[in-house]
Amino acid sequence: MALLTRFTCRAQPLQRCICQTRLFGNGTAALLQSSEKTAPQSRFFPICEQPMLLPGSFKNKVAFITGGGTGLGKGMTTTLSSLGAECVIASRSLDVLKQTAEEISKKTGNKVHAVQCNVRDPASVKAAVDQVVNDVGLPDVVINNAAGNFISPTERLSANAWKTITDIVLNGTALVTLDIGKRLIKAEKGAAFLAITTIYAESGSGFVVPSASAKAGVDALCKSLAAEWGRYGMRFNVIQPGPIKTKGAFSRLDPTGKFEETMTDRIPVGRLGTAGEIANLAAYLCSDYASWVSGAVIRMDGGEYVLMSGEFNEMRAVTKEQWDVMEDLIRKTKGS
Repeated sequence: MALLTRFTCRAQPLQRCICQTRLFGNGTAALLQSSEKTAPQSRFFPICEQPMLLPGSFKNKVAFITGGGTGLGKGMTTTLSSLGAECVIASRSLDVLKQTAEEISKKTGNKVHAVQCNVRDPASVKAAVDQVVNDVGLPDVVINNAAGNFISPTERLSANAWKTITDIVLNGTALVTLDIGKRLIKAEKGAAFLAITTIYAESGSGFVVPSASAKAGVDALCKSLAAEWGRYGMRFNVIQPGPIKTKGAFSRLDPTGKFEETMTDRIPVGRLGTAGEIANLAAYLCSDYASWVSGAVIRMDGGEYVLMSGEFNEMRAVTKEQWDVMEDLIRKTKGS
């Protein structure tokens, strides 16, 4: 795939990293963000998608990733597999999973297993985990990434629409976590759990109310279990990504493409995130390097949340000349 620009990262990670302005790569269908959709400051924030951890960081470890066939799940699986993990990816579409598993295995040289699972169905979750245990053993890493979402005025939502989203996001995460967690407790085996939610799980958001509510529940679930199940050797953390363009998500959340045109104006670093950047953070949080990190909810959004939440942040549009006038008026104010 042709690259727009290539940079060398100034940071000194554990592995040499090539940073580039390619977006939406690392296992997802390649999508490029044109120069019109990035802000000038984005040149200061080059993209590093190469695995930052040492090779073999996940050697002899099993990782179970829901929603692993596409998007962020595929990106995280690619990174974990490249670091030595034996990965198991799960979703409803077995054909997509098998294709992804074969693709990643060829790329990394490590076996990737495909297991069909409908996270909304307790029987399907049990059958999938049974297969994982029989094939590779209990997982050392569990990533709850399966999700569902679409935009809609809340007054247009049916009861079934609400149930579908909350069943996938909140109930699905709970079913997978409880099934695997109970087995880990019985086997006296620890594990690192990670959930992928969203920045509006914290703030709330209109027009995606079922998703916002369910993701907030996932955040609470992970923080609660971090407190309760640490004694069993389990860690629980959450990543709240900002806008990351994947084909499936944007087709439901920005079907006209209009939102994407103004999206980077809301992000201080001036660009969207990538699956590879999320994958590196996910790998760290699930690794032994983060063994003292539990109950953390980490925003990774280029500063979008803080820009939207600051009451006076829109004043960044005020020009120098306007500030001169305002400052003069403020100085003349009685009692200043």
